[in-house]
Amino acid sequence: MWMYLGLLAALFLGLHNLCKKHAVQGNEVFPVLFGTISAGFLLLLPFYLGSIWFPEYMQKIGFYVTNISWGTHGFIIVKSMIMASSWVLAYQALKHLPITIVTPIRSAGPFFTFIGAIFIYNEKPNFYQWVGFFLIIISVLLYSRIGKKEGIIFKKNKWIFAIIGATILGASSGLYDKFLIQSLTLNPQTLQFWFCFYTVFILLLILSITWFPFSVKRKAFKWRWSIPAVGILLQTADYFYFKALQDSDALIMLLSAIKRSQILIAVVIGGLLFKEQNKRKKLVPLFGILLGVFLILYS
Repeated sequence: MWMYLGLLAALFLGLHNLCKKHAVQGNEVFPVLFGTISAGFLLLLPFYLGSIWFPEYMQKIGFYVTNISWGTHGFIIVKSMIMASSWVLAYQALKHLPITIVTPIRSAGPFFTFIGAIFIYNEKPNFYQWVGFFLIIISVLLYSRIGKKEGIIFKKNKWIFAIIGATILGASSGLYDKFLIQSLTLNPQTLQFWFCFYTVFILLLILSITWFPFSVKRKAFKWRWSIPAVGILLQTADYFYFKALQDSDALIMLLSAIKRSQILIAVVIGGLLFKEQNKRKKLVPLFGILLGVFLILYS
């Protein structure tokens, strides 16, 4: 069952990536990010208020936000700091790079999760899983060669380093999620609500330094329908992902790889919508990544 929940998370993540590209194009990155997280927080706020006023009903429908200790709050703040850093880097990179380059690099995330799962959680991959993960990495390297034809030199482009950094931080957060869900026994809605709550404050601090004091930047910001859509789709994807992690049999290395099937939406549909270059050539490494995901699922 947890694999199917992972595929649902991948579906909503793919749609989330398309909306995110639309939201950041020619726009100020930090207020866009703040708007998306705020939208996610407002989506989850009724669950928190309902848990205070109507606890029995919220428990009945499975959306009760539990009371947690201050120590658990501290663990969630750490997650908020990791993901805020990852998103800041990812949004900046997405603004300056094609979605058909950014998304496949992000697809290398399962490799870093894979390494962490082996050493931290002692998850043991079999032969097909090894082959699948290396197929994903090789396919990402092929994308780097295609990127050069679009004027993107991977060794000299700072936005490439930004998206790589975002990918490593995102993979670290994925490993941390297993600890939060399984070791601290947090339910998805409790983790999501407090995560959004603290991330909003972190982003407000960043905005107070980088955006609020500058009138030129404030005027350059464009509100778009896709900004709240990004936040809503992300929280929906995270809910299914965390529900999958609640299963004690769930392997974080496989869930991380299954989520990368979102690239089918981002590369194929996104490439058509945003009219990006070399779409046919990008289908070759795309096939390699999908084959790698298939091998993991098959195993």
